[in-house]
Amino acid sequence: MPDGPRFVRGGTVSEEGGIAVLEFPEGNWGRNLPMLLSALVAGEGVETRAFTRCRLIGLELPDGMFPGPAFPADHRVRVGAIVKPSLGLSPDEFASVAGALARGGASLIKDDELLGDPAWCPLADRVTAVASSVHPSVIYTPNITGPTATLVQRARQVVDLGATGVMVNAFTQGLDAVLALREADLGVPIFAHRVGSGPWARGDRFGVRGDVLVQLTRLAGADFVQVGAYGGKLFDSDEDVDRQLEAARGPLGTAAPAVAVLGGGVGPKNARELADRAGGGGLLMLLGSAAHDHPDGPEGGVRDTVASLG
Repeated sequence: MPDGPRFVRGGTVSEEGGIAVLEFPEGNWGRNLPMLLSALVAGEGVETRAFTRCRLIGLELPDGMFPGPAFPADHRVRVGAIVKPSLGLSPDEFASVAGALARGGASLIKDDELLGDPAWCPLADRVTAVASSVHPSVIYTPNITGPTATLVQRARQVVDLGATGVMVNAFTQGLDAVLALREADLGVPIFAHRVGSGPWARGDRFGVRGDVLVQLTRLAGADFVQVGAYGGKLFDSDEDVDRQLEAARGPLGTAAPAVAVLGGGVGPKNARELADRAGGGGLLMLLGSAAHDHPDGPEGGVRDTVASLG
């Protein structure tokens, strides 16, 4: 309110060309990520009738407010792969597929975002089976998305069972879940799946641009952050992907770079082209159906993709 005390009030820094730069006191939220999101990302700008357009396209936070990745991206271009729940695999069958992906050269194997803890492939049994089938140098990130009250407990359990990473559906579980896992000091990297961010990011009149969400995911502590794919089956434009790559890997105060994950239509036929367009390292080329549909099976799909990247 204009007559409220100055120490809580926001203000307009500039307004030009339909873009307003606003400033808010850091002390209103501090490191309370859910409250920061409630006010700046998903607050009254998208709920107030008087607004006919209000979209967040940039966010600057005080350096060091959030921790950033614990496992900084290096300069490699790596290949990862997903084991799809639609295959209906038991834990042992799942581990067999994971083993084939690893033999093909996958450096990361992950659960699908839709695979949780079903009766036909229980989380604990799945992790145990994969840990016995895949060398620990390969990062396996089981999906620990589920009841919030036991999230960190679940993460510690899968690490104890041999998981070499964890994955959480960051925007359905809540972005603060990434921060909770980061601060739990699990000793393994965190893969933040972006499922749930689409309703925030897809509109052109309201919501928030995708690179802002990538930036926040990285700051919260994700080591692997999804950035869509060029010309893929996802909604991101090529310009969106460029911005999201920069948000994942570019300078961001003292926060370490995250690995930018390109996925959605990536396969052996286009991985080289997509990696070249993305430029530089700190990339994970993530295969889904392209690996499983390969004539030589999942191992061949990954093997040919790795070979195409040189």
